[in-house]
Amino acid sequence: MKENNIKDKSFAFAVRVVRLYQHVTEQKREYILSKQILRSGTSVGAMVREAEHGQSKADFIHKFAIAQKEINETIYWLELLSETDYIDEHQFESLNNDAVELIKIITTIIKNTKKNLTTNN
Repeated sequence: MKENNIKDKSFAFAVRVVRLYQHVTEQKREYILSKQILRSGTSVGAMVREAEHGQSKADFIHKFAIAQKEINETIYWLELLSETDYIDEHQFESLNNDAVELIKIITTIIKNTKKNLTTNN
């Protein structure tokens, strides 16, 4: 999978998270949970961008590992927002599907990079 693909997808996901934040704060007047998902959901793309210019393969892997943790945290906040009725089932399913796709891509990139690192040494 191309990093380019993950770069585009993580950015598009961040935009969706920002819009979710705007909705939840404006319509539901919820500020604490929404701030958490804003932070973790936008951090994924930021880590992908940082990895793009990693100082080494190990640094690249490390940045993607952070992105993996952030998207996993984002899934937690989505579940919590859904269970507490701040977002409806449709909003949850749509964002959660994108988040699960991202975590799968990120995990594959980490595994492939590690595999390539060990076979080239």
